Amino acid sequence: MLSVTAVTAQAQASEAAPKYQPEMVRALADSLGVSEKAAVERLDEQDAQQRRLAGLAEDGISGDGAFFTAGGELTVNAGDAAEARKIEKSGLDARVPARGQAELEKIKAKLDTLAAKRVPGGVSSWRVDLASDTVTVEVNSGRGAATKAFLAEAAKHGKAVKVVKGQEKLTPQAVIYPGSRMTYNGYLCSVGYGAHDRNGKQFLVTAGHCVEDLPVLSYNNVRFAKATHTRFAVGTRSVDMGVAAVDSGNSIATSVGTWGNGSPVAVQGSRRAASGAALCKSGQTTGWTCGTVRSYNVSVTYTDQNGGPDTVVSGLASSTVCTEGGDSGGAYISGNQAQGMTSGGPIGQQCSGVNSGGSSYFQPLDDALNYYGLTLNTN
Repeated sequence: MLSVTAVTAQAQASEAAPKYQPEMVRALADSLGVSEKAAVERLDEQDAQQRRLAGLAEDGISGDGAFFTAGGELTVNAGDAAEARKIEKSGLDARVPARGQAELEKIKAKLDTLAAKRVPGGVSSWRVDLASDTVTVEVNSGRGAATKAFLAEAAKHGKAVKVVKGQEKLTPQAVIYPGSRMTYNGYLCSVGYGAHDRNGKQFLVTAGHCVEDLPVLSYNNVRFAKATHTRFAVGTRSVDMGVAAVDSGNSIATSVGTWGNGSPVAVQGSRRAASGAALCKSGQTTGWTCGTVRSYNVSVTYTDQNGGPDTVVSGLASSTVCTEGGDSGGAYISGNQAQGMTSGGPIGQQCSGVNSGGSSYFQPLDDALNYYGLTLNTN
């Protein structure tokens, strides 16, 4: 996190390196139950398909959302059969959905508006799920007037909304702990990504709840940054992004640490991975854990375990990556593309290793960079 780390990362980057870091390949191979060679082929194909998708946009074919299937095939929603044929000519799978991303986003926006007025404490999250062509609502309890009103509104949209019951309550993943990788006022989080503004000033991009009161941040009990902005506010509709100005003489490494699972993963960009893509996360509590992207533009209700107000947070991404308290702010990466910072996850979730089952929510990095007008530092 400090300058000595950056120097080490630069020295490692100068050596010959494979296209993908070995730890990323091993994790994907284990999670899919395939050979490391097959895992590399999966990453290559995933990248090639996403490049073809970008090429469609350049040719004026916008589509209506895209997602990876469990088998690794990128499927693009088309507006009609003619557009589907154009998409398929590019080598990608296409379908004409009953609804599609644009219509589903409108439904979710209505639910967001309702939640902004009254926090639905019994609803863990709601998101557009492109694969199922629904807005998926995860519920931990049907009690409470606000929750009942939210579910009644969701029911008005019929099959366009899928309600999943029996889910866990969620919480931001910062916990009290003395002496940690990133500490502030007796609390801890995990370090996110380094970026710079047009004048070259250096910033740490992190989860907004990690810097809610704009504190001084420390690494190994030594100050390295001071928070300057956050969009997180307890009890109100929030966005979990924030930044801190990095002190002169310090810097954020351009490689993501893997906590003993191999050498750091070099960061070469921030191109957003499609739903279903493989990714891993680095955080001080659970270390290096991996899974896949589930959905984007997810809204969640975070529950304060100490009896404080519940908080609705919007604009997150969901994943099958396992996290625990203290992982907040930690870095998600897919291949060599930075994806975001840990926001939260189920209360009481326990992770048992790199590919342990679980779920989590992260703040997409590209949204934070765009909002604050910053450019990611790359390796």
